[in-house]
Amino acid sequence: MIDIAVARLVLERAVSTGGDFAEIFAEDAMRSSMKMVDNKLDIAINGRRWGAGVRVFKGLRSVYATTNDLSRDGLLACAAKAAAAIGDSGANPLDIVLTPTVVGNSHPVTVPLGTVALADKAALIRRSYDVLAGFHTEIVQAVVQLVEWDQNVLIANTEGLYTTDRRAYTRIANMAVASDGKENQTGFDAPGRLSGFECFESEIDVLASARVAAEQAVLMLHARHCPAGRMPVAIDNGFGGVIFHEACGHSLEATSVAKGNSEFAGKLGETIANPKISATDDGTIKNAWGSLNIDDEGLPTQRNVLIENGVLKGYLIDRMGARRMNMAATGSGRRESYQYAATSRMNNTFIENGPDKNEDIIASIDNGLYAKRMGGGSVNPATGEFNFAVAEGYLVKNGKVTEPVRGASLIGKGSEILMAIDMVGQNLAMAQGMCGSVSGAVPTNVGQPMLRVREITVGGR
Repeated sequence: MIDIAVARLVLERAVSTGGDFAEIFAEDAMRSSMKMVDNKLDIAINGRRWGAGVRVFKGLRSVYATTNDLSRDGLLACAAKAAAAIGDSGANPLDIVLTPTVVGNSHPVTVPLGTVALADKAALIRRSYDVLAGFHTEIVQAVVQLVEWDQNVLIANTEGLYTTDRRAYTRIANMAVASDGKENQTGFDAPGRLSGFECFESEIDVLASARVAAEQAVLMLHARHCPAGRMPVAIDNGFGGVIFHEACGHSLEATSVAKGNSEFAGKLGETIANPKISATDDGTIKNAWGSLNIDDEGLPTQRNVLIENGVLKGYLIDRMGARRMNMAATGSGRRESYQYAATSRMNNTFIENGPDKNEDIIASIDNGLYAKRMGGGSVNPATGEFNFAVAEGYLVKNGKVTEPVRGASLIGKGSEILMAIDMVGQNLAMAQGMCGSVSGAVPTNVGQPMLRVREITVGGR
């Protein structure tokens, strides 16, 4: 995308007014989307996005400028804007020697975007749609969307880095709406991988995903409203990990920690969770939805232990966070596109398997809730206060899962729920989502085994 000689000139221009570090992030990305609604292929879109961003650091100040003009003059003009914004102290004596680096690919793609016929994609969507729509007479709407994107990036900086990487993502989303004529309930499931279309051959069972979404919609349509109150809750694996991701994970990112806007700032080495909890963010898992070869600042991703046996062991740190915290970056700098400056973000974040058996977790609850599937929610990273919807829940009576309930929500605080989790099971699984933050929306995995929260506020009726 950008010749090495041009990249060097752009970086020199970027630090020409006193900046002490500069970076180029260039992107050329293709995106394809097909959707079936009401038995019709409603959307078939192919799009391309390209451009570059130039970022300059001066101490703890940062400036970011963008352009979609990747010519020599366009990039130099972009760098000049960033340089003008960072200061006017004169030329910086940085000796910039760029060395091309080949990034090893740990996430192979065998069927990339553009190599599959539209008819084959439509046939895949049709099979999934037929399962959704035909699951039950109460299913009044079925929606299936196939999304693919292929992102090529180039990253260069004044430390000598000059490298490229390619990321291919594939995801299918199944949504069902069930109705009894008076009210509606929805079901949703959306598996995805950092891979090409080959993921549907062995990794993703689209028909099983469709059944999950349809069954959830019909089941919740006939469920009674969940009672409210303080009670023990068993949260199942997979997307149940969204609670740790939102209520705790964001509070471990340098975006919050470096400025003291986190309840976990300054607590390295302290016990912040039940000793049964160990939590990890790992950007290296082969072809996982949240994985990368290198982050969006050009650093290799790695396995970052966040909590070990209840003790806070680390944070997720980007380049600017590393400066503010005087700690090493952890390969956690991410961004949605060239239009955003990178900041610290999660990749694949999960609670590790624990010592307890899943059946014992349910058996330990006399009167509580089993949250089989979690929905969306909100959190304040500074305080850790959160509120999450339970997409599919069941009452637990005398150690037995009984009737389904709907409308439940879990309300609490990150630091408190970490201490309140007193049983951790052994069926760790991941689920896929898009995480939004100051650097845009990025693919992330959340995960956990089944676990028990000793007591938490459950919203309901």
